[in-house]
Amino acid sequence: MRNNGMPIHPIRTEEDHAAAIARIGELMGAAPDTPAGEELDILATLVDAYESKHHVIDAPDPIAAIRFRMEQQGLTRKDLEPIIGSRARVSEVMSRKRSLTVAMIRRVRSELGISADLLIGTSHNKGKRVAHAGKSTTTTVPAKRRAAAG
Repeated sequence: MRNNGMPIHPIRTEEDHAAAIARIGELMGAAPDTPAGEELDILATLVDAYESKHHVIDAPDPIAAIRFRMEQQGLTRKDLEPIIGSRARVSEVMSRKRSLTVAMIRRVRSELGISADLLIGTSHNKGKRVAHAGKSTTTTVPAKRRAAAG
């Protein structure tokens, strides 16, 4: 398809992507329901599909999310003490030496507004994901039982 601008085709390479982004920049502000507006809509859809497949952005780890929120709100580690625990506990969690507990996750979600899903993490692996203060490890339940029985 050609639409008074660049030929419109699937975006398969980084070069195609760059050309589409450049053309979108030229079309920004195009009126809806005009040939330029339709070309803009089509290119934006194609770019979104390409980026969803090739430019995946991973969610930050829990500690990075907490640090980011602290920076946003001008908080210090001292401000985390009512949420996480003692000064030593905050230090252990923030240095990834101690995992966030379920109670900590609930308080962080409530007080700082960080998604519990982000704080817990998810896994696409076969084992269960263990939230370890941003350093998630995957282990199977039988392996955990063997270690506990140890």
